[in-house]
Amino acid sequence: MQTGVPDFSVKDLFDAGVHLGHSISRWNPKMESYIYGIKGGTHIIDLRKSYFLLSRALRAVKEVANKGGKVLFVGTKQSSRQVIEEYVKLCGHHYVNYRWLGGTLTNWRTILRSIRKLDNLDKILLSEKGFQTYTKKELLKVEKKREKLQLSLSGIRDMKRLPNLLIVLDSVKDSIAISEANKLKIPVVAISDTNSDPDKVDYPVPGNDDSLRSIKLYLELFSRALLTASEEE
Repeated sequence: MQTGVPDFSVKDLFDAGVHLGHSISRWNPKMESYIYGIKGGTHIIDLRKSYFLLSRALRAVKEVANKGGKVLFVGTKQSSRQVIEEYVKLCGHHYVNYRWLGGTLTNWRTILRSIRKLDNLDKILLSEKGFQTYTKKELLKVEKKREKLQLSLSGIRDMKRLPNLLIVLDSVKDSIAISEANKLKIPVVAISDTNSDPDKVDYPVPGNDDSLRSIKLYLELFSRALLTASEEE
């Protein structure tokens, strides 16, 4: 593999359950070339292809970071929200892990206004003037508004411009994010389980998108690639 890209093996993928796809009733025929076989009514993903395509995706991520680009991770499944936040904060990039707001990419100026609104709500709640100006009931309303915005915007609050690359951890659940990136010609790396359409992303990675072990492995490898790039600057 390319120097500086995290090393991993097919065994690592197997141990993390990356090969376990969805039930055969849920498959997308476009994933046929990435499927090794069927076991117990479940499609088994060909880990040799997962290894090759994940290696390629890691090189793409590293290349973007080496050029000073920023990466946006997208994964809104409740089960993986915490680990996404933990890993992405470590490598200093951005994430959406709660709900994808329509227009996050294609209507970025509106999102920036929402971020400014969140900043203003913080000022109200943290300043002595805010407590002097607003009643307790009004402050509770401000706090609720702030909490709602914080959930959706916390991972992109410091994102000053559109990202140079998206990493999507479930290409079906977060298909809107992929569609927006496609419109803006922002390249996309996506974990593509057996129910996915790999044609919609630039760097599909055939793999389990449900298992927390699998997701942790993807996040560890991508974050290590980004950290290595920052250390080389």
